[in-house]
Amino acid sequence: MKSWCKLGLLLLVLPILVVAAEKGDAAKGKESFSKRCASCHGASGEGKESIAKLFRVTMKRLDSKEVQSLDDNALKNTMLSGKGKMQAVKLEDQEVNNIIAFIRTLKK
Repeated sequence: MKSWCKLGLLLLVLPILVVAAEKGDAAKGKESFSKRCASCHGASGEGKESIAKLFRVTMKRLDSKEVQSLDDNALKNTMLSGKGKMQAVKLEDQEVNNIIAFIRTLKK
């Protein structure tokens, strides 16, 4: 009987843990963003004008309505595959989720 109760509890808790892991940790995401993204995108996602000029691109602010309206999969694909002159970035799945969680905190 005890093992059935433990199994039942595990089956109830496991999906919650999986969903929480998929959502990401914004604090950890900020750390990863600072190390991996801020050199081009700026500390708070404002975009660095010097980098934009160097690559002759318009860099979208990560707090903009345009970027914030993208779903998580679109942001993930951009990070992992690149877009335009932005190169793909090698990241673990959880690191991507953490960075996305941080980007979501930038929303105005």
